Amino acid sequence: MDDYPLIENHGLIGDLQTAALVTTDGTVDWFCCPRFDSPSVFGALLDREKGGHCTVRPAHTTYATKQLYLPDTAALVTRFMTEAGAGEVVDFMPVTGSTASPRHRLVRMVRCVRGSMTFEIDIAPRFDYGRLPHELHVTEQGVVFASKGLELTVHPVREPQDERLFTSMTGKNDLHFTLALQAGQQRGMVLESSADGPPREIRLDEFQQLFDDTVRYWRSWLGQSRYTGRWREAVERAAVTLKLMTYAPSGALVAAPTAGLPEQLGGERNWDYRFTWIRDASFSVYALLGLGFTEEAKAFIDWLSDRVRERAGSQGDSGPLNIMYKVDGSSDLNEEILEHWEGYERSAPVRIGNGAATQLQLDIYGEALDSISFAHRHGLQLGHRGWTSLLTLLDWLVDHWDQAGEGLWETRGGRKHFTYGRVMSWVAFDRALRLAADNGRPATADRWSSARDEIYAQIMAKGWNEERQAFVQHFGSDVLDSSLLRAPTVGFITPDDPMWISTLDAMEQELVTDSLVYRYNPEASPDGLRGSEGTFSLCTFMYVDALARAGRTDRARLVLEKMLGYANHLGLYSEEIALTGRQLGNFPQAFTHLALIDAAITLDAALNQKR
Repeated sequence: MDDYPLIENHGLIGDLQTAALVTTDGTVDWFCCPRFDSPSVFGALLDREKGGHCTVRPAHTTYATKQLYLPDTAALVTRFMTEAGAGEVVDFMPVTGSTASPRHRLVRMVRCVRGSMTFEIDIAPRFDYGRLPHELHVTEQGVVFASKGLELTVHPVREPQDERLFTSMTGKNDLHFTLALQAGQQRGMVLESSADGPPREIRLDEFQQLFDDTVRYWRSWLGQSRYTGRWREAVERAAVTLKLMTYAPSGALVAAPTAGLPEQLGGERNWDYRFTWIRDASFSVYALLGLGFTEEAKAFIDWLSDRVRERAGSQGDSGPLNIMYKVDGSSDLNEEILEHWEGYERSAPVRIGNGAATQLQLDIYGEALDSISFAHRHGLQLGHRGWTSLLTLLDWLVDHWDQAGEGLWETRGGRKHFTYGRVMSWVAFDRALRLAADNGRPATADRWSSARDEIYAQIMAKGWNEERQAFVQHFGSDVLDSSLLRAPTVGFITPDDPMWISTLDAMEQELVTDSLVYRYNPEASPDGLRGSEGTFSLCTFMYVDALARAGRTDRARLVLEKMLGYANHLGLYSEEIALTGRQLGNFPQAFTHLALIDAAITLDAALNQKR
């Protein structure tokens, strides 16, 4: 823990209610419990001294390390090579199920596969983002770290003839011990939150059963995928990653399992992404249904319908829907700063909660309606109560679509009339009209149709910049914005329309750098925040999709292959890529993996059509 690991030097494990990050040197440096958005137990990712960690690594001072996922699973293998031997740690979390539970198990299997190896193990939790003290209780059978409201129990894996493991504690109520193994030996531990009993010794047979059951679950789940295209490995890893970020009790998808990772080292763009954005999660419906994961898509549609019903008729300034929620559907996302943490590579402030939750972002209504419409075409029908709630939502949108808002990038520089927001408002009315017509549902069709047509005319008059020969970020500007790469995807404009082709060309000249795509130019369009940012990985995959739809398949394929080269060693992406090639921002980001799947499916279809 001498320095911060690169953001990309992590793998993700989880149990469908929470998740943990594991570095390439065997350290769990991020783990929140009992949910994604709960306070951290291990948080060294954001403060190496005060955050807490669980480390398993060789006692040798010099070693090489490699990391991989067991194929078709979420079991993470970290391998160590020394002159004396080779060993590995297999990390996974047994799937918890669809009922919210405080009990979660983080399993660390420690093996020697060649020669001999002595492992050093440190367990140093820091509860509630390091704000709560804890006590250490060592028994003959294991260890309990006890803090207010939460306990972390360590169950050792031992056979009857083994020596007692836990012999060394530090002055901070932490645990340090060594584990000497020979080739073929396996031991380890299970770290369990809110255990239903005292610590106990776990035998190897039970340990192996936990592993076998978890592997079987993931391979069975991934076996449902219908994707057989050119980028199967990348697409299926993205699918597993998205599943790991889904909260099973509600079906909600978090934007990322982390908080506070900087978009610029030393900058202030450090946000908490452990919540469910209406936008991001709506996009998940396309990716999940495109791969054949109907159950997950239905779970989110049900979650979204609940949010619509809860807020139907609200006349608040931000509209009937918040832009984001906690995974259980609650909306208390008050933003605060952890003043006592220095931040990743001293990138303060570290924020938890999210102050953008009540922003006005009109695009979310189009994304919600588009996902519901897409799900409907795949057999996931909207019931009577869901439809009547949508009527109330659309009635609100008819009266408010012509407002300025903060936009999907959640800028904090004042409201503007964002073109993308208008495009997605057009989508909302267009999809509502189609759903009503297809199903014979009651609707104020004349009002919706009038609003749709008025929005279209307004975009063409004010969102188009004649001098730039491009659609622009917001009315009255000449700034480009890559969010508009979705305009042909949602059917607002045909992908071969000359106005769109010239927009695509303008974006390539201004926002694309060696195939990587910026969201926008913050110098040309101040967003209320200091500093700059890297290219946005979501936008690069959206660019691939737009190129493929425009018939530029050779260019699209090259951009996609280059982008796949920016993934980390496990195929994972954070939200941004710096000029140096480093990954920046929260990790892994759901939005990026969703866009990867969509881009691969679209480009596969375009290439197949060319044959």
